[in-house]
Amino acid sequence: MSTIAILGAGAFGTALAVTLARDGRAVTLWARDPAQAETMRRARENAARLPGQQLPDALTPTADLAQAAQAGTMLIAVPMQRMAAFLAEAGPVIDGRALVACAKGIDLDSGRGPTDLIAEACPAAQPAILTGPSFAADIAAGLPTALTLACRDAATGARLQRALSTPALRLYRSTDVTGAELGGALKNVVAIGAGIVMGAGLGESARAALMTRGFAEMERLALALGARAETLAGLSGFGDLVLTCTSMQSRNTRFGHALGAGEAFDPAVTVEGAATARAVVALARGRGVEMPVAEMVAAVLDGQLTVAQATEALLSRPLKEE
Repeated sequence: MSTIAILGAGAFGTALAVTLARDGRAVTLWARDPAQAETMRRARENAARLPGQQLPDALTPTADLAQAAQAGTMLIAVPMQRMAAFLAEAGPVIDGRALVACAKGIDLDSGRGPTDLIAEACPAAQPAILTGPSFAADIAAGLPTALTLACRDAATGARLQRALSTPALRLYRSTDVTGAELGGALKNVVAIGAGIVMGAGLGESARAALMTRGFAEMERLALALGARAETLAGLSGFGDLVLTCTSMQSRNTRFGHALGAGEAFDPAVTVEGAATARAVVALARGRGVEMPVAEMVAAVLDGQLTVAQATEALLSRPLKEE
């Protein structure tokens, strides 16, 4: 069984490393900060990002990228808005193998998804993406989780599916990378909107309506960009949307809830949907795709509209056939 490296020791990267190592694989978990890597090595825990989960013996923390790059399979678990900078630095070291992105979002500067960024920085690599409805705590605890593994090369996708599946982590294979990426990115924008609805006290029925109309927007943009409708209806689209919009474990939902309630939110917490909302609006306008929910979320984030004004704008839209 080939070794696996997880590049990025945040909560999700650590959770993947824990569950894969617990299943008997040799796993290297790379952290940028040498002090963090040494603390994990000594304490056998990533207390800052995933407290309470012991690191299995088969998991080796390191801050040495060259050491991690010896693995046969590599997963890149860095935040989307840091992905381009990471790849510019690490690309020459990790090129030439299958590289699986674990980020959900659209790069704000370029409007591109994670696999496009990988392909540009690592031209000899085989890009793939792992995405779908999942919380780091559930994965690390060994709770049943199903994800989408999307790779344009079917043979590479099948190999990665075998390499990364465990009894509790079930991976479904797809060649629709565009659809898988967009599902994971766009649902975060809708989740911020759902959080706003609940924080503002608008109720469960309003949240269900926003989720439904938000999904219609997700599908419109994805289809315009060449994705397949069935991908958006699967784990990486609808499945992830349901989980993210209905649980306060979601950072995007918590962030939206704070906005709706007029409360402060910890600026140190990564909220991928905030940057994605701005990127999506620009992308949709360039394609002539109507996305009123994303537009309103972006306008609230940028201070162009209050929550009350955004709500009124959505409710006053012309009546039409569904």
